Amino acid sequence: MPITLRSFALAATLATTASIASAQEVTLRFQHFVSPKSANPTYFMAPWAEAIEEQSGGRIKVELYPTMALGGKAQSQYDMIRDGVIDGGWVIPGYQPGRFPEAEALELPFMMPKSGEQSSIAAWNFTQKHLMDDFADVHLIAAHMHGPGIVHKKGAAIGKLEDFDGLRLRGPSRPATMLLEKLGANPVGMPVPAFPEALAKGVLDGGVITWEMSPSLKLNELTDSHTDVAGNKALYNLFFIWAMNKDKYESLPDDLKAVIDANSGLMASAWAGKAHDTGDAVGRQVMVDDGNELAELSMEETARIKALGEEVVTDWTTDVTKRGLDGATLVNDVRAMVQESMQ
Repeated sequence: MPITLRSFALAATLATTASIASAQEVTLRFQHFVSPKSANPTYFMAPWAEAIEEQSGGRIKVELYPTMALGGKAQSQYDMIRDGVIDGGWVIPGYQPGRFPEAEALELPFMMPKSGEQSSIAAWNFTQKHLMDDFADVHLIAAHMHGPGIVHKKGAAIGKLEDFDGLRLRGPSRPATMLLEKLGANPVGMPVPAFPEALAKGVLDGGVITWEMSPSLKLNELTDSHTDVAGNKALYNLFFIWAMNKDKYESLPDDLKAVIDANSGLMASAWAGKAHDTGDAVGRQVMVDDGNELAELSMEETARIKALGEEVVTDWTTDVTKRGLDGATLVNDVRAMVQESMQ
């Protein structure tokens, strides 16, 4: 059968249509709950989005929405991703106490090094071993930690254990509030967006959070002093995941899934943790430049606080074991993975 001009045109049209279909454009809406100027959005999320767009040849566009601009609360992020309300986002599992109990092992006192990058390597490895069932209804991209948590408060810096007595301090997670209570403070569980207003209204005397979040929360204005513990381990740390809706991921053609995969896993987790390290240096310098008091507890006072931290670890292990988990194994695995990440 001879090829006519009309049949040739039809074949060309079909080929063009198929080419357009294979080069489909996808927009992914990712949401987080902090300022776009804070460390993770600046040094991880934005570069990650740019890498996805570049490596996909522009076929994937990633839109980042800060401060819960698409609606909902920070505590609802996981469910919003799972249900497809958003395509992806940043989640703090600890904002839903009791829902992801195994993840709390990563947040216990003095468990993590004062390096977000090293901590995040351990967090990814722990997640692969213990938490994938917990996060089975989303597509996990990264699992990471922030840098060391610091005590920020109005008035003079913490100088000894007794200085915690009666202080109303914000805590981000169950392990953190458990520790604050052991220290004699009155802990108030609170997501980060509510922290500045609570300080401004006098509801709190201070709280624990990282250096990197301090400028975006105006802690240089709302607090006067910032206290860290001595040594190479953090007073506390917080666990995060960067994830996307599972159906949305599965709907991508294989070559675009490969782009997401190439920017996921251990590499992305370490990248996210390093972003906090970069931000910590910047945030700490802002506090210095504004003349706030920066302090580090002595080794002796740190040892007293660390002993109370070990009580928290024991209490936590006992509690989760009663609930059917192997608490001792979870703690031992975190410690082994942290040790490996620090080598």
